[in-house]
Amino acid sequence: MDFLNEYVVAVVMAACYCVGYVIKNFMPTDNKFIPLIMLLLGAFFNVWFNNWEITLPILLGGMASGLASTGVNQLVKQLTKVEAIEK
Repeated sequence: MDFLNEYVVAVVMAACYCVGYVIKNFMPTDNKFIPLIMLLLGAFFNVWFNNWEITLPILLGGMASGLASTGVNQLVKQLTKVEAIEK
């Protein structure tokens, strides 16, 4: 849990989640590239939010936040999944 507190930035994760949702639902792309796009976009957003300072913790924080957005998407998807009732 210390890793999450240290590296995951909620604002970056939320921004990546929104962009990933748009990519998945409104663009004709292959979904297998969404985690890679979120990794790169998360790093970009975190560098941007830190006044263009590029350091290893800032890059790792952005990457972790971008990937966490795909994990949150899957968590929500799995928790809200309605199981078919078998007869």
